[in-house]
Amino acid sequence: MTLHTPPPSNSPLLPSPQVAFHRTELSVILSLYGRMVAAGEWRDYGISCLREVAVFSVFRHTAENPLYRIEKRPKLRGRQGMYAVIGIDGQILRRGHDLKTVLRVLERKLIRAVE
Repeated sequence: MTLHTPPPSNSPLLPSPQVAFHRTELSVILSLYGRMVAAGEWRDYGISCLREVAVFSVFRHTAENPLYRIEKRPKLRGRQGMYAVIGIDGQILRRGHDLKTVLRVLERKLIRAVE
């Protein structure tokens, strides 16, 4: 009688788990996205779900580099926070534990002086 042992977790036979945005997180992000599209600031987006990070990329034009990347890195949950907003130049604009708080750095772009 032979016993079947499951392959180790780093085996190429098993798909590696991916980080993804939860429905509530996407709701917060897409709410901001909709307001920015209505304001004429953003035009397109892309979502990437990788092994260690989920990325929501924002574009002004489809064929460009992203203006901003909203990242979720669960491994940083206990440190600086798992959410980050990263600018086009790779600079971290804000990092934290609460997604709504982190996204406030982008909401400032909606505030304009009325003449």
